[in-house]
Amino acid sequence: MGQQEKVSTSLAGAVSEGISASLAPVDAELERRYPGDPGTRQPVHTVYVPGEAFAADTVRDWGDRALAALDEHAPDAASFAAVLGLADDLAEPVYTRVRAKLEREPIEDLRVDFEDGYGGRTDADEDADAARAARLIAEAYAGGTSRPEAGGSTAAPYMGIRMKCMEAAVRDRGIRTLDVFLSGLMEAGGLPDGLVLTLPKVTYAEQVTAMVRLLEEFEKARGLTPGRIGFEIQIETSQSILAADGTAAVARMIDAAEGRATGLHYGTFDYSACLGVSAAYQASDHPAADHAKAVMQVAAAGTGVRVSDGSTNVLPVGPTAKVHDAWRLHYGLTRRALARAYYQGWDMHPGHIPTRYAAVFAFYREGFAQAAARLAAYANRTGGDIADEPATAKALAGYLLRGLDCGALDTAEVTRLTGLTLAGLQVYAGPRRGDLTPSAK
Repeated sequence: MGQQEKVSTSLAGAVSEGISASLAPVDAELERRYPGDPGTRQPVHTVYVPGEAFAADTVRDWGDRALAALDEHAPDAASFAAVLGLADDLAEPVYTRVRAKLEREPIEDLRVDFEDGYGGRTDADEDADAARAARLIAEAYAGGTSRPEAGGSTAAPYMGIRMKCMEAAVRDRGIRTLDVFLSGLMEAGGLPDGLVLTLPKVTYAEQVTAMVRLLEEFEKARGLTPGRIGFEIQIETSQSILAADGTAAVARMIDAAEGRATGLHYGTFDYSACLGVSAAYQASDHPAADHAKAVMQVAAAGTGVRVSDGSTNVLPVGPTAKVHDAWRLHYGLTRRALARAYYQGWDMHPGHIPTRYAAVFAFYREGFAQAAARLAAYANRTGGDIADEPATAKALAGYLLRGLDCGALDTAEVTRLTGLTLAGLQVYAGPRRGDLTPSAK
């Protein structure tokens, strides 16, 4: 046994205690503003359906139409892989998983739209459509989100509405629609766990505050737990990125949400038009879009608010050659977004669903073996050719969990390569500030 080292100190214990006392407000502020990711599932996309078009079979209909598109334009793994440029070893597993996903859970997140996708309707029509949306969503959740014996799912894991914005011209109508919808859900048995609301065209933080006050009043009226209802903030104007004083307005919006904000959704076309981008160049990979999403990403980092990419308006319809071109575009944009850590986006047409899942599944399956090996080496302290740190171990575990959530990966194969149980992965993915050295096997 070696000689024990002599340890000397010069500072009295009161010094450390005094510093801790002085930083106590900062500690509390860090915990309040930056609690970290909630650790719940994030859907890979959001599908928008006009309020008047939403029906009991919408989820299944989109899955069937997506499968029909595959049958017509890429009936086997080889043809689908050729269109998208998938590697040979990915062709079969990706194609098989895409078809299985379309049969089991074609939509992960669905928003019944009462904003841009909903027009030319009377107040009575909108009241009726909002009430019908509440009834159908309640019935869908009562039936379950996964019903293979009934031909597939009737509900998406996440569902809700996009109301009109808080601007003066449509404010009262938006508030009423939200009230009708939420009241309908309550009358049908209560708010479902998968409920998601979207507030569009937010320009000032005060509009977010107004949404918070509105939800507080609804919770009081219905005897709900304070803070029960959250919402997404849609970023569609230049003023939501850069305020008049030159600061990042989106950061103030997150703070104004008082913990209720669940996501920031980028609106490709409204934002591009706001900046004067010509219609032909309005796309999610435009430099203006990259700048906006980078600001959103930095503002949301650590807050638990997730960032979603926008959509493409190039629809995969028409002859096969045209469908293939649209598929390649959508696949490429989705892969580009994933590499930039935008793990969610919008899909506007059933034909987009096959390439959404193909891109997501390829992204996780391509990097799966390396990510699993790196996490196993870190967990077992066996070293390797990459010196990973605790924060990187967190990112590796998060990557694997997202792959599991969407169906790109299976629990058995992840456990086999990492040596970690699902609970162990969650421990590595979930540590907060100051606690980045978990031990989980």
